[in-house]
Amino acid sequence: MTVDTNDPTIDKSTWGDGPWQTEPDRVEWEHAGLPCLALRNHHGSWCGYAAVAQGHPLHGQGYDHVDVEVHGGLTYANACQHRDDGVMGICHVPKPGEPDNVWWFGFDCGHAWDIMPGMDARLRHIGSRLATSTFDSVHYPGATYKTLDYVQAETNQLAEQLAALGDVGGDRR
Repeated sequence: MTVDTNDPTIDKSTWGDGPWQTEPDRVEWEHAGLPCLALRNHHGSWCGYAAVAQGHPLHGQGYDHVDVEVHGGLTYANACQHRDDGVMGICHVPKPGEPDNVWWFGFDCGHAWDIMPGMDARLRHIGSRLATSTFDSVHYPGATYKTLDYVQAETNQLAEQLAALGDVGGDRR
């Protein structure tokens, strides 16, 4: 199941041209038997998440206790989080019979040399010389925008690693 939506609270009108203008802001899918999620934050960068169910040995663990390789390292671990503005947060819509008591592990694409179009727009607005002026990033040579395709691939790798870590003592995804 793939669910694509836009976040009505994210205004991309000042971000300039780039792939972010045609990408959704939220995508849900399943990979390696785990729920997966990609969310755009207000800086314009993607965050990727994969969740493990109760009974998985990592359920309830902090991200600094999990040995996986993903873009920038893990930066998030928590139960489902719902936003106060009615927009779904870091959580998913469980399929019938699927548990909703899951623990999310996530990473973000807001590190050095990651283009964040929302942040760049804010910096341009205040006249900062740190702002990138185009998608190609004049001020940060080598910086790149991490697309939805990139984040989905990284999230899939995260899901595979988490699933494998759950299989250590039998299949406990």
